[in-house]
Amino acid sequence: MTGKTVVVIPTYNEVENLPRIVEEILGLGVTGLGVLVVDDGSPDGTGEVADKLAGTHPGVVSVLHRTKKEGLGRAYKAGIERAFADGADRIVQMDADFSHPSSALPVMIERALEGNGLVIGSRYTRGGSLDEAWGVHRRLLSKWANFYVRTILRVPAADITAGFNLWTKEAIGAVGFAGVESNGYSFQVELKYLAARNGVRIAEVPIRFGQREAGESKMSLSTQLESAWMPWRLLWKLRKR
Repeated sequence: MTGKTVVVIPTYNEVENLPRIVEEILGLGVTGLGVLVVDDGSPDGTGEVADKLAGTHPGVVSVLHRTKKEGLGRAYKAGIERAFADGADRIVQMDADFSHPSSALPVMIERALEGNGLVIGSRYTRGGSLDEAWGVHRRLLSKWANFYVRTILRVPAADITAGFNLWTKEAIGAVGFAGVESNGYSFQVELKYLAARNGVRIAEVPIRFGQREAGESKMSLSTQLESAWMPWRLLWKLRKR
């Protein structure tokens, strides 16, 4: 495949998952595919494990150490900026907990090479699904949250809240990355909203969204509240402009 794709993985206490997910990604055998781990000072030793992986896979795996946990959005911003500064043509936002299937990466890259600036690993497009372990309440809540945000912002994507996304360098440039304000999971929504507003071509690839295999979820009440308020804040910001 043409060019360089870097999978940016933010971590905080993912010592059990990180080695496995990195080996799974590299095991795909995709030319030009690398990994950048952005660790927010994990007390469980995730940063040290990341350094060992970088030593085992020089030039393919790299690590960005941050001194403290400042939220998903800031970790991604730092990682994306580093990846593009180091020569990436595309970046992928991906969790370390196996909820995002690495098997979808080759297809996502192919869709980007077809001219799409944003490719979403989508739970809710045709062919997408959720892990069977998700209860009915959790499924309904997830679908409602996605419908709520998508309806308010009118973004042409079935899974606007998705965290598994591929971006080309040109698309990130069109978004106006420096002006992105969200920090938690709403960071994912704000990026997609700005992409749609700025004419970025969007495609979706169906995935089966898995269940976290180890460690604890980072979704807090404050993050959920930020995500609920964020669509209205974006609309107000646009109106002021």
